[in-house]
Amino acid sequence: MSAHVRTPGWFTVNVLNRAVAWTARRGISVWGSRVLAVRGRTSGQWRTTPVNVLTVDGQQYLVAPRGHVQWTRNMRAAGGGELRLGRRVEVFSATEVADDDKAPLLRAYLRRWKAEVGVFFHGVGPESSDEELRRIAPDHPVFRITVTN
Repeated sequence: MSAHVRTPGWFTVNVLNRAVAWTARRGISVWGSRVLAVRGRTSGQWRTTPVNVLTVDGQQYLVAPRGHVQWTRNMRAAGGGELRLGRRVEVFSATEVADDDKAPLLRAYLRRWKAEVGVFFHGVGPESSDEELRRIAPDHPVFRITVTN
């Protein structure tokens, strides 16, 4: 597994993420945003972060543009979590997608959110070849989520 992580800066943590989470808690989704809640792998306490939910062929996915960050490690340990939008809570199970299967998902993710997250993909974009997308796939965890409630 890749050790790739791009930690967010002060502005992202204290302004952007808080603003997106604030709107999601009030039931307003900005381009598919939700608040992801996952139990901490050590503490067992709920940890939250704003995410973009990608839908491809009727299936939902979570993509980690910043790499193997805390929520991805917690997701592997917990095997699922909750997506929150206002009062609506969707409990889900998660299955990590193999690197060889990520190219079309990364392409779809970048097609939708490149303006937000393109800087984290080392110059690879939605128009990049499958080979280029496969090259960066190990750096970006992807989870297929299945709502269970």
